[in-house]
Amino acid sequence: MGRQGLHLVPTETAAAPIPPRLGELLVADGVLSPTARDWALHRQGKSRAPLGRILTAHGLLDPQVLARALARQRGLPLLSPADCLPGFAAIDRLGPAFCAREGILPLARGGAAAVVATSDPARFPHIRDRVEAALGPVSMAVVAEPTARAGLAAARQHRMVARAEARTDTADSCRDLAGAHLPAVLVAIAAATGAAVLWAPLATFSVLAIVAIFVTLANAVLNAAAALASMTPRLPRRTRVPLVGALPSVSILVPLYRERAIAGPLISRLSRLDYPRELLEICLVTEASDTVTRATAAAADLPPWMHLITVPDGALTTKPRAMNYALDFLRGEVVGVYDAEDAPAPDQIRLVARQFRQSPPRVACLQGRLNFYNARATWISRCFTIEYATWFGVTLPGLRALGLPLPLGGTTLFFRRTALEDVGAWDAHNVTEDADLGMRLARRGYVTDILDSTTLEEAACHPLAWIRQRSRWLKGFAVTYAVHMRRPLRLWADLGAYRFLGMQMLFLGTLLGFLLAPILWTFWLLFLDLPHPWRGHVPSAARWALGGTLFMTFVLTVVANVAGLARLGRPEMWRWIPALQVYFVMASIALAKALIEAVVRPFFWDKTAHGVSPPDAGALAHAAPAQMCPAPIRQPRPPPRRA
Repeated sequence: MGRQGLHLVPTETAAAPIPPRLGELLVADGVLSPTARDWALHRQGKSRAPLGRILTAHGLLDPQVLARALARQRGLPLLSPADCLPGFAAIDRLGPAFCAREGILPLARGGAAAVVATSDPARFPHIRDRVEAALGPVSMAVVAEPTARAGLAAARQHRMVARAEARTDTADSCRDLAGAHLPAVLVAIAAATGAAVLWAPLATFSVLAIVAIFVTLANAVLNAAAALASMTPRLPRRTRVPLVGALPSVSILVPLYRERAIAGPLISRLSRLDYPRELLEICLVTEASDTVTRATAAAADLPPWMHLITVPDGALTTKPRAMNYALDFLRGEVVGVYDAEDAPAPDQIRLVARQFRQSPPRVACLQGRLNFYNARATWISRCFTIEYATWFGVTLPGLRALGLPLPLGGTTLFFRRTALEDVGAWDAHNVTEDADLGMRLARRGYVTDILDSTTLEEAACHPLAWIRQRSRWLKGFAVTYAVHMRRPLRLWADLGAYRFLGMQMLFLGTLLGFLLAPILWTFWLLFLDLPHPWRGHVPSAARWALGGTLFMTFVLTVVANVAGLARLGRPEMWRWIPALQVYFVMASIALAKALIEAVVRPFFWDKTAHGVSPPDAGALAHAAPAQMCPAPIRQPRPPPRRA
């Protein structure tokens, strides 16, 4: 249909008559059986979702057929993709982000009234005042949701990419810091240290050794405090009351990059999620340049509630940039993040909905636990499992109980959308966007809580892969610390003295701990009475005191390891705790790589390959422990669309 043939109905006139019921219209057209209509209406009474969304989410109706029915119902013109000539100026006046969020596509003006195509005519009256304030008199038309999304993305992709890359305020982003100041600072520190070693080697070694011992003690104190706090019931226990009333709509972002083997298992695992399909939106986010993943996803049989969002090429290729771009196209009140290899517990989204409902509005984020389904693959995966068990089973709950900011993990994260947008979403240039976002949430007065649910994922189980992944994390930790310490007095004012100190121990303690670990390794020479810089300078009593101190920090770490393994259901892994002494040598190597990259390639995203290591036998059978939800609500099978 050409634009000349459109019968455009002013929005005031279109809203006046009482439209016929959509279900009756679809049955009369023969595209839906009475049984399917009744089933969908029954679901609508529980989920409060629009009838059209219920029908499309369960595969009972094609989006184009729905758009045709909505156009007939409202007496509005139906536009095909060929009819949708975007109005660039109109889109810019409203803002591409607003248009994406509301599912509208302003068209090129062809008469006195501006034409706005919408995929949801029932919602249009709620935004009409804003639209008409920007565009003047408006006439409405109907378009299928995928058509509106594709048309908007094609029309304003450059503006939307620019927004995705600079969504976080400059003052909160690393895009300027890592591009100029941070490399210079790191080079200056390295040069000064090298000069000190040449000028006064013993004094320099002694200073570094004392700092290393102090950092080790500080880390031990923090870990011990977190372990004790995690065992103390400081946080109110939530009763697992049934969810009543309307559930929130949830959108899940799954960023994918160079994923050839993971698409099939990913779809299968996410299909196990027990949540109303009409309220659940899974967005597989791919890069335009990533032809491998796009071809794999296009060949997959995606369910109707799962769709692709392709991110146009830009100045960089990072996970946070991709998520920023996709965020505006989401419709959920809650935004979640999964990784490509994740296997979440089936009841996880229901637990998210319940916990957000029982929490005050300032609880903006829920961090789920992570564990591995290939824990027994190699000695590295076993050590990685111990590390994760300690972090998610002991340290994070302890930090939450102590009231300290939580550096988020990169997956099994769930946000109140309003809070996520309030803090500027993700910093597109930060390669540990999760840790940075956790700090920005804390600085704005928001709280991150722990979700009592576990997602299984794939552990990097070979040395090179592990070092590459850990170097990215540590580089991001260093960049995040530098960003937030750019204005230390402002950070102090935002967090307060107590949480400011906690942030120093978390970030600086982690970085210095790995950086100065080689200094501590040399003490084995001292204890064995072998040549060492301190030999002959440190009395025997001091050596014994030093050895006892380091041994106590080791014991505290082992206790936390054992407690974490017990809490995450991996007690048999305790035998591998001694191997952590070798395992963390790789972390010091990874930090060296990270610091070099922070100078020469600060925004480089060292991709972790997925689908490399298969799950352990029976591992995925335990993805949903019995205690998580006493009686999961099953997804009823929809009836045939036609009788």
